[in-house]
Amino acid sequence: MGPPEEEIRGLVADWIAKADLDFDAAVRLVAEERFRDIVAFHAQQAAQKYLKALLTRHQIEFPKTHVIRRLLILLGPVEPLIAEELDDANWLSPYGAELRYPAIVPKQFRATKYAPSNSHRRSATQ
Repeated sequence: MGPPEEEIRGLVADWIAKADLDFDAAVRLVAEERFRDIVAFHAQQAAQKYLKALLTRHQIEFPKTHVIRRLLILLGPVEPLIAEELDDANWLSPYGAELRYPAIVPKQFRATKYAPSNSHRRSATQ
């Protein structure tokens, strides 16, 4: 027997509230080009959390992951149309982790003034 319906609804609401914050952050920052990596991160986080809300609603366990396709595969058996329609959202997956670290720069950001460079970094021995 699964958790009570009230508990499930509470968890779903928590996931949605977190996703809404990420979505709102992306919307507020999208106007400034210098924030585009941050916008992509928050868009990925919002998509991931909305999917986790839906999986929680269906009482489907999911791993800790930033890979949207993994979540869509889990969703497929219970919501095949939604999973199919959202498959293109997987392009956001790399933004869930890779942009958090300056050494990893997705090709979309290479050779732009927004790509991290080594010129401003200090050595660890200084």
